[in-house]
Amino acid sequence: MAHIVSINISTEKGTSKTSVSGARLFPDHGIEGDAHAGRWRRQISLLAQESIDTMIRGGLKALRPGIFAENITTCGLVLHTLPLGTRLLLGECIVEVTQIGKECHHHCQIYRQAGLCVMPTEGIFAKVISGGTIQAGDPITVCGAEIRGP
Repeated sequence: MAHIVSINISTEKGTSKTSVSGARLFPDHGIEGDAHAGRWRRQISLLAQESIDTMIRGGLKALRPGIFAENITTCGLVLHTLPLGTRLLLGECIVEVTQIGKECHHHCQIYRQAGLCVMPTEGIFAKVISGGTIQAGDPITVCGAEIRGP
């Protein structure tokens, strides 16, 4: 079953994120206390643990959730294959996929070490449709676009 492995936040952009046990999501804003929250289409970033594991198998042993600056580390979904507009139920919250991958303007520390970073190709971004709380271990359900938040 797909689930949340880790929830990660930071108070500054351009830094890795720190794992927290739970977080509150606000509609059309993002995660409370995270530097990337706001009224834009990339309120939350998600990256699969399986993508991080690929980097570990490539020789980078000291990787952990949040190191790629992702807000939510998942397990059990191939995130970058989800179509734009897909809605995900994260615990009690609904988010909508708004972007697959991103342009890497300045190569991050991981790219400089390994010559590769998975976030630009395998990370996704979403906006919060229906808020609430999430915790590590919460299930993730792919809902399509038919579920509407309040």
